[in-house]
Amino acid sequence: MAQADSRTPAPPLVPPLLARGLRGAVVSPHHLASQAGLGILRAGGNAVDAAIATNVALSVVSSYMCGLGGDAFWLIWDGRRLHGLNGSGRASRNATIDAATARGLERMPLRGPWTVTVPGAIRSWGDAHVRFGRLPWPDLLAPAIELARGFPASDGWIRSVERAAGTYGTESDWAAVFRPHGRSWVPGERVELRGLGATLERLAGEGADDAYRGQLATQAVEYLRSRGSPLDAEDLARHSSDWTEPVATDYRGLRATSHAPNSSGPVALELLNVLARFEPPPPGAFGPAGIDEARWVHLALEAARLCMADRDTYLTDPDSMEAGALELLLAARHGAELASRLDPERVLPARPSPLPAGGGTVYLATTDRWGGAVSLIESNYAGFGSGLVDARTGIAYQNRGAFFVLDPSHRNALAPHKRTMHTLTPGMLFRDGQPWIVHGSMGGEIQPQVFAQFVSAVVDGGLDIASALALPRWAADVEEHHGPPVVTHLERRMRDALARDLASRGHRIEWGGAFDSGFGHAHAIEIVPDGASTSFAAATDPRSEGLPAGW
Repeated sequence: MAQADSRTPAPPLVPPLLARGLRGAVVSPHHLASQAGLGILRAGGNAVDAAIATNVALSVVSSYMCGLGGDAFWLIWDGRRLHGLNGSGRASRNATIDAATARGLERMPLRGPWTVTVPGAIRSWGDAHVRFGRLPWPDLLAPAIELARGFPASDGWIRSVERAAGTYGTESDWAAVFRPHGRSWVPGERVELRGLGATLERLAGEGADDAYRGQLATQAVEYLRSRGSPLDAEDLARHSSDWTEPVATDYRGLRATSHAPNSSGPVALELLNVLARFEPPPPGAFGPAGIDEARWVHLALEAARLCMADRDTYLTDPDSMEAGALELLLAARHGAELASRLDPERVLPARPSPLPAGGGTVYLATTDRWGGAVSLIESNYAGFGSGLVDARTGIAYQNRGAFFVLDPSHRNALAPHKRTMHTLTPGMLFRDGQPWIVHGSMGGEIQPQVFAQFVSAVVDGGLDIASALALPRWAADVEEHHGPPVVTHLERRMRDALARDLASRGHRIEWGGAFDSGFGHAHAIEIVPDGASTSFAAATDPRSEGLPAGW
């Protein structure tokens, strides 16, 4: 294992985009949002303040992955203990299976009015600020308000908007807000999101509650009901975040933590429990072309498929989970039992999934000079979400309800006021009882796989965080909607010889591009001890448009 305080560190495997600071750090998938968070730290804000400012800024410049219409999951280290905050929304009180089938739905659609659940992110920002914030609430929204008045169109923005145009159409509510000129954006062109800016100004003045009980709530219900959503004023008014107890497991002497259900955090930890039963590759096997050991990659892919099946069987709203299911997912003995099923030489049959694939999400992390740290992941789910975008407020509403199942016998069956299973998976790695690395990734259902690959890279491979984030990735994925995860995706930078070895074991190989966003955007901050004080090393994923920021 790499020593964080080594005076003669090994050279990184890739040219690192690494920022160091003594007073705090921010990582996110967009450099403008990271700057927003850094400005809050410099103004005297703490990690929670900086996380809110960064997330709200991302809701503007990365609207194609997150926004005011989405959900959030938090891990917050307050300098003494770890807190979880569940900022995911619930289905409408009117959302019954009978009501859905009466609308002609045979299964939950991927987008549309019935996939919109109560947006929980705004409430979570407000709740986190009330409990832990230092700076005034309006100060945290100010950078995003300024960005909504104009930011330059990036390559990622342009690609995402054009891809979304094929999904939502060029004459839609979505297009009126995000493609108003009827053409592609030009690189560097000024993007103005006036409706969203006005909404942020109102939130800054009235507080987060306005989105659930005030004028913004009224506007939301008017719009959503006009488009056929079952959500109503009572659904918004009764929504609340939940403070939760994070989940954890041991991985080779370190403590890996994540968020409890309905987050997929337990699935990521379950995957680590399976991998812990096997001898890892030697540190020398971790190189610029990925891990040069097909046995390990094969076992990790097969373990991921078993864990995905457990996710589909058990994971849902914590109020609806089977008694003992969470304990089962986290149990070392269950990890050992799954490990015993794996054939080190052959691929096992994979079970179809009742849940959809893919997603659009942002991950960010912040640390401060007082010992605080935040691991936060927020999402609209599939790109801009459901396709419902209110031009008056600029809010794009999530389609997280697509994960519900219209089979009453399924654990994740649609029901009134129910939270659906979520792919969102924040992480924090502890050493000697203290946070060592704050980390996480976007990437839909492959998030637990990226989570485990990063932890293995820094623990088993001894890599620095920048190299661990840039390491070529693999993913067990589905070939078709609701199909079994029979495809093995490999990032193009991996060796052909490894792909041939995997194919000989029965893997169906499909290549993704080098530094392909389809393999997730992971970011990390390392907390580096230095005697009585600490410093911070921050790195962002080269697959994203992010840059780390340190102060």
